[in-house]
Amino acid sequence: MPLPAPNDGGTHTLSITRLIDAPRAAVWRAWTDHLAEWWCPRPWTVEIVAQDLRPGGRSAMIMRGPNGEEAPQEGVFLEIVPLERVVFTDAFTAGWIPAGPFIVGVLAFADEDGKTRYTASAHHWTAEAKAQHAEMGFLQGWGTVAEQLEEVAKRIA
Repeated sequence: MPLPAPNDGGTHTLSITRLIDAPRAAVWRAWTDHLAEWWCPRPWTVEIVAQDLRPGGRSAMIMRGPNGEEAPQEGVFLEIVPLERVVFTDAFTAGWIPAGPFIVGVLAFADEDGKTRYTASAHHWTAEAKAQHAEMGFLQGWGTVAEQLEEVAKRIA
């Protein structure tokens, strides 16, 4: 049974939704098998260190900017429902080691008229964390990577 989405009435949630012009299976495959091609807005790149797509599995990557910036990300997957949903958090690292939590991410994939409704939400523990994420460029950044996800999904469909 899928975990319920965090429900704070939207108070601490940032979200984007896009209708991706590709079948859900292709979008899922782009997400699972081609993550490094679209995960961060260009010209940034990402090195995938680990993506163990199972509850409790490690998610680790290093985002790299054009001026030598590095932004490591470490967390675990809480739920994987193939073709439907991915839930992850940075509140833990592998082995359920508590970490400084920032978000619970929920990604949903649904069929819509031969295309895919992709919804990506970041649920934050506090209003301050939500505001920080918004100031970091959540809407533009996550919107851009959704467009990049669509490019990859259309190519592999």
